[in-house]
Amino acid sequence: MSMIKKPVWLLLICLLLLTAGGFLYWKFSRPLPRNAPVVSTWPAIGPTASPNVPPTLTPEAPFPGESATKKENAAPETAFTLRQGETLNYNANIPKLNSTVANLRIIAAEKRGSVGKASWHLQAFAHTENPYRMVFALDDQFDSYSDAGSMTSLQYEMHLNERGEKVDSVERLLSSAHDPAPMGTSAARVLPGTRDPLGMLEYLRSVDWGHTVEVRSPVYDGHKLYDVRAVLVGKSAAVSVPAGNFNATKIEIHVLDNGTEMKDAHFLLYLANDGTRLPVLMEAVLPVATARVELTESK
Repeated sequence: MSMIKKPVWLLLICLLLLTAGGFLYWKFSRPLPRNAPVVSTWPAIGPTASPNVPPTLTPEAPFPGESATKKENAAPETAFTLRQGETLNYNANIPKLNSTVANLRIIAAEKRGSVGKASWHLQAFAHTENPYRMVFALDDQFDSYSDAGSMTSLQYEMHLNERGEKVDSVERLLSSAHDPAPMGTSAARVLPGTRDPLGMLEYLRSVDWGHTVEVRSPVYDGHKLYDVRAVLVGKSAAVSVPAGNFNATKIEIHVLDNGTEMKDAHFLLYLANDGTRLPVLMEAVLPVATARVELTESK
């Protein structure tokens, strides 16, 4: 990878962290998505399962809300409640470069009815900062419609504007092989309980980490299914970001593709230890640098 491409690669790592687990990093090597027929990500059951389906995403694997470890039971109901209109602003930066690469925003836009269910409309916006816009101009928007109770994904949208190329992708997530794709909308057939990256972030905020050491969920990033494991590694981490000083729960995120964990980056999420459960810091520890997404303001 040439020197000019390294900041772009690291930027995508930051954006990946914005969406809770890191899926935009791996799309760097793929073309931008096009509106297409039904996505073939439905995991068949039994010995005829498609080779493209991660073996860890079979129905026998733990579903969201179930602990992947037997040491503790699944998390009970918690007091956390997502606030309508909550707006979180972040700077994505590379400490080695002493520079902010992008500004990021996550919004809990509204609680509404969607696809016949109560759901949250979640949004994320990412914009490259100067001078990196000269290398990689990026103005992306992501929209998630996630079940209000479980944060499982009902619909996921990507409205991308990268290097002057615009792509709009709107996909309804279907958990049954028998459900037809809605008229005029592409569909991704996924496991029951699948979350998109934004829904996964909000789900992790709702987990009672005082009684849970690990959770696991299938996550669809707009391209394919991944198996995501979030593991508690610390209950009282001191975090200093532009928004202030926080005592935070430290969570390590593992992303598995086809049953194999992606080893080229190490992901950490820090949640404030108060009723807001704010994601105050997200990090990707890479072979060449550490990318940080730091909370600058919450409204």
